[in-house]
Amino acid sequence: MSTKKLLIAAIVLAALSGLLWWSNKHPDWGKEKSKDEAETQVLLNVSDVALDRIDIHKKDGSQVSLERKAGKWSITAPVPYPADQDAVASITSTLSPVNADSVVDPKPGDVTKYGLTNPTVSVSLHEKGGRSDQLWFGDDVPGASLVYVRVSGNPKVYAAASSLKTSFDKSLNDLRDKRLLTFDQGQLTRINLLAGKSDIEFGKNSQSEWAIVQPQPYRADNFQVEELLRKLSDAKMDLSASAAESEKAQHSFASGKPVATVKLTDSASTQTFEVRKEGEDYFGKSSIVDGAYKLSVDLGKQLEKPLDDFRNKKIFDFGFTDPNRIEIQGKAFIKSGSDWKLDGKTMDSAAVQALIDQLRELTATSFATEGFTTSNAFIAVVSNDGKRTEKVEFSKTPDGYLSRRGVEPSLYRVDAKAVNDILEASSKVKPAAKK
Repeated sequence: MSTKKLLIAAIVLAALSGLLWWSNKHPDWGKEKSKDEAETQVLLNVSDVALDRIDIHKKDGSQVSLERKAGKWSITAPVPYPADQDAVASITSTLSPVNADSVVDPKPGDVTKYGLTNPTVSVSLHEKGGRSDQLWFGDDVPGASLVYVRVSGNPKVYAAASSLKTSFDKSLNDLRDKRLLTFDQGQLTRINLLAGKSDIEFGKNSQSEWAIVQPQPYRADNFQVEELLRKLSDAKMDLSASAAESEKAQHSFASGKPVATVKLTDSASTQTFEVRKEGEDYFGKSSIVDGAYKLSVDLGKQLEKPLDDFRNKKIFDFGFTDPNRIEIQGKAFIKSGSDWKLDGKTMDSAAVQALIDQLRELTATSFATEGFTTSNAFIAVVSNDGKRTEKVEFSKTPDGYLSRRGVEPSLYRVDAKAVNDILEASSKVKPAAKK
């Protein structure tokens, strides 16, 4: 017999031997499944609101315990830490219900062959009223994306999706709240940003919008303020860093150049965040967690922005809501139902809408502190069902216009063409064509 044929025969023999070993270990394998075995099995059905505590034990001896107090999950063992609420929710959402694909062994005499004598993951679920349930995950089912599993109060061994075990196979670092700042963005009342030569304080105005309180009362660019808060809330500890990397972060923060200090205040507390820079890297230290951590460059650059980058350059604040009244150089366009009227006459609505769009987009190129002399143009916009009135004057300058909003201290430099186009467009609005 040729060497090639001998090799093929050896491979076939090895495969048959493996199949014989598997069938001896799993005598029910290959048999037609009963209706009970073929249908999806519900192992547990525990609602999130019923849970008080979750204990996760792993084969390597590590464990994590979670407890819910006042509606919030916390890690209680092996070390007390705040928990990542979303990470815990991914566990609790798996429990309603917990399904298995099939019954592997309805009456197992020995569960060692399934890896269930010393499970890879054990989960204890403690519910209000004293009820407890346990899940045990054993070995992976060969040749399939399944895992052996048992549940307390039931002798059967099941095969369930491997993703089910993955949902519970979490470490301490997986479940820790990694945020460097835990403020509730919706509850903030004050933001203090001390960066370089700028000392900026943001507060909420009567419209519940961010405004600059210090160094002077200015309108704030809400997008920029919200973007700052978003990046601060996204700042997280890198718990996967090695001991050497963590030590380097501490040293870099200690020796780094100060970039900014942020204080975030709500009705309950103030959280402080200090940021420093070494080379091209940024490092942060929070008042609510220990240690210093490397930060994203995006956050560092956001904190380095000057005051003017946080100021609102839009001349009008009515935004995406259409006004109720527009007055330009003494001509008052008034909204009446779906029509716009001027001196009682219905005007071309498309032309008025184009005028509104121009007013909405009117933006300053920069800011000024002086130079406003004679008022050469006047525009007033009433919006929000009459609750917001914006009055703006424009003074010609050699390179454009300076605009002034009511009694605000700010002066805005505006491109001459943008203002002239608005004045011209308002003069060209004609009565609507008769139907």
